[in-house]
Amino acid sequence: MSRNAAFAPSPGARTYRLRTARGEFAAVDSPVAEGAEPRGVVLMLPGFTGSKEDFTLLHEPLAARGYRTVAVDGRGQYESDGPRHDESAYAQRELARDVLAQAAALGTRVHLLGHSLGGQIARAAVLLDHTPFRSLTLMSSGPAQISAPQRQRVKLLRDALAALTMAEVWETMQAMGPPEEVGGPVRGPVDEERLRLRWLGTAPAQLLAGGRQLCTEPDRVAELSAVPLPFHVLSGERDDTWPVPLLDDMAVRLDAHRTVIAGAEHSPNADQPLPTATALADFWDHTTAR
Repeated sequence: MSRNAAFAPSPGARTYRLRTARGEFAAVDSPVAEGAEPRGVVLMLPGFTGSKEDFTLLHEPLAARGYRTVAVDGRGQYESDGPRHDESAYAQRELARDVLAQAAALGTRVHLLGHSLGGQIARAAVLLDHTPFRSLTLMSSGPAQISAPQRQRVKLLRDALAALTMAEVWETMQAMGPPEEVGGPVRGPVDEERLRLRWLGTAPAQLLAGGRQLCTEPDRVAELSAVPLPFHVLSGERDDTWPVPLLDDMAVRLDAHRTVIAGAEHSPNADQPLPTATALADFWDHTTAR
């Protein structure tokens, strides 16, 4: 599971519930830094077992570059409401429609960024309707299902969730040693109590459905390549969830801008936030200038 969240808010950021036509979603909204020229708005989607806090270390450097960043908990993630036991509520199309509603609530075309599972959901939203978006960035998010070793890890988690309560699963994971994020080893600051609360706040059905999606997602790159948007494929230099050569190939197939962050693994946003923020802002600046 993700342990990379920095829960302390970035300077100037506010937390609130983003009201949309499909319900309310917990959000962290960081404005453009004072004195910076506004360059655009970014909607950020976290990955499996993650939350809006996974992007905390990106807010301040992106604000300095003129970008307002809005990170959200998806339906059933951490502080966003969702059915606890109805997996159908977390079908990919439903989550994609949530993203379209979030973008509409922000009132302007946005740069869309999805990390890992969030990238798959972002892709599905763009394939439903690309017009609310100025660009799509897939961060550590590959073309289809996750690698075989990671599928096995997700299966173990799904089996545990089917038999135990969320609290029991947490205690089991703690007894087995520090849990790792799907995709690589733990890095960055850790707040164990906030991580426990995030785990307990997340709907089991959301994790079960998300895990199934990660293990069965088809390759939709050809379909996505027909969408008239600028694409960015960003990853660390090592990734156990989708091997880096697979991400390189996806970028070629999408004719996408490609960034590999040195010293980062599956969560460049936490492993190397400043180089990651620079790469993101450079890409968005280029799309604005086009």
